[in-house]
Amino acid sequence: MHFTGLVGPVREVFGLATAERDSGPKPVMTDLRRGVSTRAGTQSSPLMPALAAHPAQIGTPLPLIACPAMSELQTLASSAARGRRLDASQARRLAALAAADPRVVVRAAGELRDATTGPRITYSRKVFIPLTKLCRDACGYCTFAHPPIEGQRAFMTIDEVLAVAKQGEAAGCREALFTLGEKPERKWRRAREELNSMGFASTVEYLSEACRAVLEHTSLLPHTNPGTLTLGEAAALKEVSVSQGMMLETLSERLLRRPMAHFGAPDKKPGVRLATLENAGEARVPFTTGILIGIGETPAERIDALIAIRDSHERHGHVQEVIVQNFRAKPGTLMADAGEPRVDEIALTIALARLILPADVSLQAPPNLTPGEYGRYVAAGINDWGGVSPVTIDHVNPEAPWPKLRELGEVTEARGYSLTQRLAIYPSYCDSPSALDLWVHRDLRAKVLDATDGEGFPRTDEWYSGADHEPPDEVALAVEQGLAGAYHVPGRAVRVPLSETLDKAESGTRLSEDEIALLFTSHGAETERVYAIADRLRRETVGNEVTYVVNRNINYTNMCYFKCGFCAFSKGPKSLNLRGEPYLLTPEEVAGRAREAWELGATEVCMQGGIHHSFTADNYLEYLRAVKEALPAMHVHAFTALEVAQGARASGLSIEDFLIQLRDAGLKTLPGTAAEILDDDIRALICPDKISTEQWCEVHRIAHRLGLRSNATIMFGTVEGPRNWARHLVVVRSLHDAIAADGHAGLFEFVPLPFVHMAAPIYLRGRARRGPTFAEALKMHAIARIALHGAIDNIQVSWVKMGVEGSKLALQAGANDLGGTLMNENISRAAGASHGQELTADAMVELIESIGRVPRRRTTLYETVTA
Repeated sequence: MHFTGLVGPVREVFGLATAERDSGPKPVMTDLRRGVSTRAGTQSSPLMPALAAHPAQIGTPLPLIACPAMSELQTLASSAARGRRLDASQARRLAALAAADPRVVVRAAGELRDATTGPRITYSRKVFIPLTKLCRDACGYCTFAHPPIEGQRAFMTIDEVLAVAKQGEAAGCREALFTLGEKPERKWRRAREELNSMGFASTVEYLSEACRAVLEHTSLLPHTNPGTLTLGEAAALKEVSVSQGMMLETLSERLLRRPMAHFGAPDKKPGVRLATLENAGEARVPFTTGILIGIGETPAERIDALIAIRDSHERHGHVQEVIVQNFRAKPGTLMADAGEPRVDEIALTIALARLILPADVSLQAPPNLTPGEYGRYVAAGINDWGGVSPVTIDHVNPEAPWPKLRELGEVTEARGYSLTQRLAIYPSYCDSPSALDLWVHRDLRAKVLDATDGEGFPRTDEWYSGADHEPPDEVALAVEQGLAGAYHVPGRAVRVPLSETLDKAESGTRLSEDEIALLFTSHGAETERVYAIADRLRRETVGNEVTYVVNRNINYTNMCYFKCGFCAFSKGPKSLNLRGEPYLLTPEEVAGRAREAWELGATEVCMQGGIHHSFTADNYLEYLRAVKEALPAMHVHAFTALEVAQGARASGLSIEDFLIQLRDAGLKTLPGTAAEILDDDIRALICPDKISTEQWCEVHRIAHRLGLRSNATIMFGTVEGPRNWARHLVVVRSLHDAIAADGHAGLFEFVPLPFVHMAAPIYLRGRARRGPTFAEALKMHAIARIALHGAIDNIQVSWVKMGVEGSKLALQAGANDLGGTLMNENISRAAGASHGQELTADAMVELIESIGRVPRRRTTLYETVTA
């Protein structure tokens, strides 16, 4: 990305004449994962390790400049672009030198943004709620605040607040932005009297009540901008809002003097505003702040404000975004005739902010304040446009209408980026259980979980695993574009570390956990290439055949004493309210169902069930022997690692001894379910009493050593995210490698199983998301193909979870197997899935041929079944 519009005027603003020469830059090497990955309580970001692994390849090298000052500028900008922290003196030096060639700074900022946030430029779809326009401050540029007006209320009523919020909700908004004057009750008797009449002692108390009403009656998430706050006020508002904000604006004390911008505005004292920034950090509030440029501050004061914001964030990790907002002269204000910053000056300030601030702090510039020219800020390093409302005006800048979302998308996409919606809370503050625990009040976590995907972005489609919804058009288009090679089109933003990871995958090189996690964050052209590579690796590995097996699922009991939060199938003493009555099939009933399946052409029965409190090894053996005695040729695929471990423990047997008994009774293969997420931190949340990751792997290792075979699964979309998914894939790959290294046949397939949320206890208790989005589910199939390439050849798509149309797309994005006809599948349906009883062999053949592939009926172990 190049930016060439910076010209002479910036020399007047960031002139070399005011800069002192020093001995040159002294880059400070820092952990590039600081902030996003090491911020207390957040999930380790897959972005920053990849950046750290490629410090010298973030973009095309900047041109060398002969002049010593310009060469110094080049060195400082390049260091910052590579993620190195500039200390305060270096940051000020960079700003002072920037006028030598602003393009160097702008280009470096764009490269740093591309390397960290990639092709996404975010925005929040919001509704603007001006709770009160009374304010005790009188800023020289403000038209938002005004004195009491006879006949008008000082505050919006709760009904008025809800009317605006519901209008926004109907228009697809996700954020309720509360903006209001600062502490009007300290100046205006009207404000005090009205608050008292409603039973509130302060504006902040009433704001809390208004937020609570929005939370109770709408799906919107409040963001509050009440101005300066005490620690107690910040903590109180955290209970009813997912984020808060206050513009720092400037650190200039001069602006408090007559007749400067902040004369008559006691809350604009720098010390007061810095205290609020610190209070928000101590209260663990995701916080928005920023600088206001063009109100009389000097360039050096702008840099001082950015450094102060950075310092506070480095202490607390709470600054989710910084806004670089330009002053607009408004009629009727004391600054009506003041000059406004030029676009090139704004762009350079944005670029400097990007290079000075930590990489995990988002950078925003309001698009409505420079209509027709705001697109230039993309090259300068922004990654967010801020809140845009399809319903309400910008009450702070009423003369500046929001751009239409279509226009904003076109401007963004014309520069190679995609416009992506976010919530009022940024993803890194809600993308993991630990982040939620730290940054979101417990009363709001269920709402946030329900609204987000695995990266912390909002769910924007209506597809759910197991439901009767078609895949989103944009995901289907991404697959089509990927297979057509549209990601090659010049000008589309792609992070260099991610591109290099895909180069490795394409060459057959194994990917690390960090690299796999990075792939799960792909977006736009990046994702298209993920699909294309996965499809090519599938074709090279197994050809154009799509396999399927005629089988029957037999769930012999739904009675279980384990407490897996994601399971709506099992019935224990405390789960009788969930779907279905408790049952326990006899061995004869199981054998009868197997016989029915055999007569319909099945070659496999898959037997799994709940962990019955009375079961010992003998119960499992009885089921197995009943089937094998009735049908010696039937392949029995049965008993998860959990069932094997429980049966052995209940009978005082070793795992190996029990597996030998099962093998000798006719068991051939073990299903790889009960894996869920092979990350013990996540297992502790979703299935705390289940076997550990190592115990699960050990059962499979022993089984293969005894001549049995098994597959592996992943059940995803509850509370985990890209890092956990990558960790799971690496565990599965390592297990396969260890089995193969011992001279045994490895895992024969991998099966992604998207979480079905509808009746799952963990979701009903507000402790899980609504399963993965369709894009996440499809990526899982594609990235599994890439990550497991050279190990596990077969990637199965579960038509029960993905549906017929979703399965077609998965088969074009790395999958090669459609699984079984099932005949009965009760577990997904118990959780609320609409699919699940049976997909006939004829229907499978029709599905496969509809995408131009070759159907092949297989056995459990992928041998061809002949008629």
